[in-house]
Amino acid sequence: MSLISLLIALGAEKSLSSSLWSFDNYYRQYVNFFSMNNFLSRLKDSPQGYTLFLLLPVMVVYGVLALVDDGLLHLIISTLILIITLGCETVRDSYKQFLQAAFRGEKTTSELCHQQLLQDKNLPTIGFGQALIWLNYRYYIAIMLFFVVFGAPGAIFYRLLTTAIEQQHNEKLDTEEASEKHENIDQRETITTDTEQDNVPNITAGCKNYQHVLFYLDWFPVRITSFGYMFIGHFSKALPVWLESLFDFTKPSHKVLIDVAQKSEDITIDNDDSTAEPCLLVSLAKRNVLLILAVIAAMTLLGVLS
Repeated sequence: MSLISLLIALGAEKSLSSSLWSFDNYYRQYVNFFSMNNFLSRLKDSPQGYTLFLLLPVMVVYGVLALVDDGLLHLIISTLILIITLGCETVRDSYKQFLQAAFRGEKTTSELCHQQLLQDKNLPTIGFGQALIWLNYRYYIAIMLFFVVFGAPGAIFYRLLTTAIEQQHNEKLDTEEASEKHENIDQRETITTDTEQDNVPNITAGCKNYQHVLFYLDWFPVRITSFGYMFIGHFSKALPVWLESLFDFTKPSHKVLIDVAQKSEDITIDNDDSTAEPCLLVSLAKRNVLLILAVIAAMTLLGVLS
């Protein structure tokens, strides 16, 4: 049934642009619910509260699916959850805006799109195409793998964790901007502002340590994904890079994936064409998604996966 859910979700994901199918929309609603609940809000700044924040939706979905005896209903619920967790509309919009600006020769606008994407997704300073390679893994391949292995609860947990870490960075930036705006007001207003800021929901305050959790969660899937890039690209060129990073527990996950992907594709650097690298890497990423899907289909037919 996992294969059927994947086929439906991948076919429907891009055509469903309504906020009803947006994970970020449900994430905001969940944060508000968690913050407005008197009992849960008292735990929001503690590690235990953050763990509960991550696990509560997972336990609810797991419990609901465990109570469902009908196979068709189980398939429908799992597929709907997969559609919501799969993909990211803001990344697709950033890619379109970048290409439109680049084709018009507006280098400043395309660079702004690039920097905005890095900031929104809490990414280090990397190229636009490199960012798309990593985000393709995070929003497609990783979700697919976690869904196949752990079901809908696994897909929700991974997407919730990555979103919370991204939002932590954005909340930090918002707090710094707010502090700069109010630095010259009088003492009474400052006290009032500080009091109000203390009441602002900050669910993700405890997620710093969970970045290490995400690193180890990504370790094996990243090696699988990078092997896929190597398989569909230049195997001999990418193999040494893949082997070098195979048992490396210090190299950042995004660096492993990007290095192998770039070695797997012939990229001609042209200073006058900023779209060449992103387009080539996106094409490579799409082929890799199809490869992963084909492998899942083969394993399902062989009875390895259900």
